Amino acid sequence: MATDYDAPRKTDEDSSEESIEELKTRRHDKNSGKVDEDEAEAAESFELPGADLSHEELAVRVLPRQADEFTCSSCFLVHHRSQLANSKNGQLICRDCAA
Repeated sequence: MATDYDAPRKTDEDSSEESIEELKTRRHDKNSGKVDEDEAEAAESFELPGADLSHEELAVRVLPRQADEFTCSSCFLVHHRSQLANSKNGQLICRDCAA
């Protein structure tokens, strides 16, 4: 961007006065705080708590247990064998629950 070094420079007092005047004019402008947003589009993206989702179909493919996985007896999450912390009375515990 080119800069015109010959143009008169404004002092701090001049710029503050202009900004105060701009703020005063904006205060009286009723549309300055409004945002242009399509309400219908915005409403489609919101998920309300307790919304009726009975018409929605959920497709989940359940895989059988793999040889290198275990289910933690504390948090009941399936983890890889590398996350196994210890085993108490045949109960497998993950590293997160053992800590």
